[in-house]
This record gives sequence, structure tokens and C-alpha cells, in this order.
Amino acid sequence: MTNHESQLKLQAFMDGELSVREAAEVREWLAQDAEAHALLSELRNTTAALKGNEPQCRLPETREFFWSKIEREIERQGAQPMRPRPVAAGSLLAWLRRHLMPAVGVAAVCSALVFIAVRSHGPQLRIGEMALVSDDMGSYTYRDQADKMTMVWLYDRSSADSQVADSSDIDNVTTE
Repeated sequence: MTNHESQLKLQAFMDGELSVREAAEVREWLAQDAEAHALLSELRNTTAALKGNEPQCRLPETREFFWSKIEREIERQGAQPMRPRPVAAGSLLAWLRRHLMPAVGVAAVCSALVFIAVRSHGPQLRIGEMALVSDDMGSYTYRDQADKMTMVWLYDRSSADSQVADSSDIDNVTTE
């Protein structure tokens, strides 16, 4: 058995769905191919097992009457005009839940967006939030409250320390 089409042809042969000519060709093929014959017998065993264990569902009425009842019910429901149900007094809670809960959700999202917008457009420079990246850097800060201005000077500590050391060496030079 080489392909899927051959297997389907065996299934159709077993179910009696082939023409007389095709059935004769399959019989010849089965006589020559042991694997095809084994598959056919496996298909027959499986079909017999399924038929023997299939639950039987018996309707109290005939099949036609059962389906006609379903059809009449579908037609009856389709013929009725769709009208909104009146709101009962006890369903006030359901109405509030349906209409106010989404409004509360939208209000919460809007208030969160406003809060974020106000916080992000606040004072841009906050004193004490500056951190030096390197220990080699130093800074001097000048704040002028009248002009609402802050100035920060950054300097390299290693070169400033060497300059201070050089100038102190000059003052402390002793001659012998």
C-alpha cells in the first residue's frame, strides 16, 4: 500500500461505493497485494467492532415527526417580532451595573491620565535629585532665591587637587 488514495479506495470498496468496473480492479489488486488484503480485513474488523458497540438511541416518535417539531419551533420563534423586554423594578441594580460600571471605568482611566500628565509637567529640576556619575567629579552649587535660579559648577577633582597641591608647594618652599 503506497498512498492515501489507495487506502481510501479500499474503504470505498468495503462500503460498496465503487462502480462494478472499479470493484473488479480492487478485487484483482487484493489478490496480488497481501498488505492491501490485511488492511481490508483490519477495516472490516474495526467496522464490526464499532457497529457492535454503538449505542442505540430510540426516539419516542418517528424521525420525520421529531424533525418537523424542531422545524415548527424554529418557525414559531422566527415569526415573533423581537421587542425589548420591559425593565422591571427589581432590575435597577442590573441597569446600574450595565450603564454606570463602564462610566466609572472610563472616569478612572481619565483621572489616571490627568494625574500622570500633571506629575510629568511639574518642576523640571528638583534639588537633591542630581547624582554625580563619577567620584572624580566635584560640584559647587549656587542658589538665588530672588531670581529662582540655581547654578551648578562641575569640576574634575583629580586635576583640582593637583593644582592645589602645586600652589601649596610653591608657598611652602624652603631654601637651605
